[in-house]
Amino acid sequence: MITVYPAEHALHAPPNEWLNGVLRPAHESPQRAEVIRAAVERAGLGPITLPRPHGLAPLAAVHAPEYLRFLEGAYERWVAAGGSPTAVMPDTLAVRWMGRRSASPLAEPGYFAFDLGAAIVAGTWRAAGASADAALTAADLLLAGERAAYALCRPPGHHAGHDLYGGYCFLNNAAIAAEWLLRAGAGRAASDLRPAPSAARPAPTVAILDIDYHHGNGTQQIFYGRRDVLVVSLHADPDREYPYFAGYADERGAGDGLGFNRNIPLPAGVDDAGYLAALDAALAEIAAFAPAWLVVSAGFDTFGGDPIGDFALTGAAYPRIGRRLAALGLPTLFVQEGGYAIEALGENVVGLLRGFEAEASG
Repeated sequence: MITVYPAEHALHAPPNEWLNGVLRPAHESPQRAEVIRAAVERAGLGPITLPRPHGLAPLAAVHAPEYLRFLEGAYERWVAAGGSPTAVMPDTLAVRWMGRRSASPLAEPGYFAFDLGAAIVAGTWRAAGASADAALTAADLLLAGERAAYALCRPPGHHAGHDLYGGYCFLNNAAIAAEWLLRAGAGRAASDLRPAPSAARPAPTVAILDIDYHHGNGTQQIFYGRRDVLVVSLHADPDREYPYFAGYADERGAGDGLGFNRNIPLPAGVDDAGYLAALDAALAEIAAFAPAWLVVSAGFDTFGGDPIGDFALTGAAYPRIGRRLAALGLPTLFVQEGGYAIEALGENVVGLLRGFEAEASG
């Protein structure tokens, strides 16, 4: 399996984060990607390659142009207006009835942010762009005939919405890759934002399976009204865990997308057996959907030792998850999301990928 590793991820190194009302050193650090890369290299899973630049068009197919313009120059405008050069961290968020827009660069981040967990530093835009390019390059490998590929994305992406950032996420790597696969499968250019034409041949479809501990609220929002992307997520119950305001079981999609969004909230302390049973239910829905490709938002904060999760999965669960994913028989793109138990993170990632490869080759 080819791993696509964006070396520029290290340019995004936020010093701090707000977590449960406490300002503390950031969990989402460059060390995460380096630990994973080293583990993949030691395991000899396959070549490790750098991403190929894809430009802005694939990002604009998922994210609002004004949001991308904001991200590209947010840090520089913030500092020029007198904001702290340490990081862009808004002190006011445009929530509910606050519908006005301020022209101040100090207010701008509060319009596009939905929490304080994604500090923007000088290198964030370049790092996020390289992370998206990693997902796109891995998607290209599937289009070229590879059975699977792994995008070692950092910063992660599944909390980033159409025009919102938060939860360590700025660009939704999984959504960008899924849209790229759809457009390539339909023979459309990335810059063609029109709906796929109704032709004699059926339009391609993609399933996104999110196995991060936290609900991928951004991915859900991006595809909530569409039927060509099935979004299935296993995650901590939002009644007790971030992102709190999305991820409930009755959120099934809207309009044309009704029935194409599936949330499976799980209780605290869920173990390997309980998690795998829920995963089997999710995979049955994906199999019935019969997509052309599977995109996996692969988070490892489900591990029992993760500092910001409360599940009880052991390292032995991840090869078993990988085997179940491979049994679907679909071209599969793994997109790295969360996972903050640094001492176990690399081996957990390798376990998932090895399990997939073992089942796929057997």
